[in-house]
Amino acid sequence: MQRYFVPAEQFAANTVTIKDDDAHHIVKVMRQKIDDEIIVSNGNGHTVLAKISHIEGKEVTATIQYELEDKTEANVEVWVAQSLPKGDKCETIVQKCTELGADKIIPFQSVRTIVQYDQKKMHKRLERWRKIAKEAAEQAHRDVIPEVTEIYSWKQILSIASEADLAMICYEKEDAVGIKDALQRISLSAAVGESEKKKILIIIGPEGGFTEEEASQAEMEGCTSIHLGKRILRTETAGMVALSCIYYETGEMGGK
Repeated sequence: MQRYFVPAEQFAANTVTIKDDDAHHIVKVMRQKIDDEIIVSNGNGHTVLAKISHIEGKEVTATIQYELEDKTEANVEVWVAQSLPKGDKCETIVQKCTELGADKIIPFQSVRTIVQYDQKKMHKRLERWRKIAKEAAEQAHRDVIPEVTEIYSWKQILSIASEADLAMICYEKEDAVGIKDALQRISLSAAVGESEKKKILIIIGPEGGFTEEEASQAEMEGCTSIHLGKRILRTETAGMVALSCIYYETGEMGGK
């Protein structure tokens, strides 16, 4: 069943209104009609099954049948910090990390980042990435749309490491640990009475990797240097592999 994300203000007590591109998709692409059912979410965990009751112009009104209880979000909160790759690779990274379950995607610039955007181009790129995240979240039947942040500096990335219960940087060095070993260093289960999920930050470098100085700076801020196996992964692959490992080890994909 098709899922749509709409702003919270478009929810009323018993109805929800879908507008613009999503309304066009319902009527012109999916060819849905009165009494057809759709899933609608406010992007923040409130997801309902609704029945189309009115179609007019670029607006579709649906009557809420009931709230869906089967939640699709993981039991840990994962942030993927990704150094900007060349070309359109970031679109793939945003799409696939959203499908897998990332809660936040943080593009950033590091020493070996080649890509440089001016303000106008950066705004367009962010707009595009956020649209991709929304569409990927709908396709994956997620309850939330991951946040795609503004482009961070390396200094800003270091500053958020302390906000995570576990911060990891993908950096190939002799004493780097496997991601499984790093995850075992903390308890990823919420303590009794805690409602907040544990936060994990994974930091991925650019095509040329991190410098030794960057890796040292990250470790000084509490990040654990990890590897993702014996093979060298492309920057656009590393985040997907890391997310898969995290979700497996935390029971999301049948591990533990």
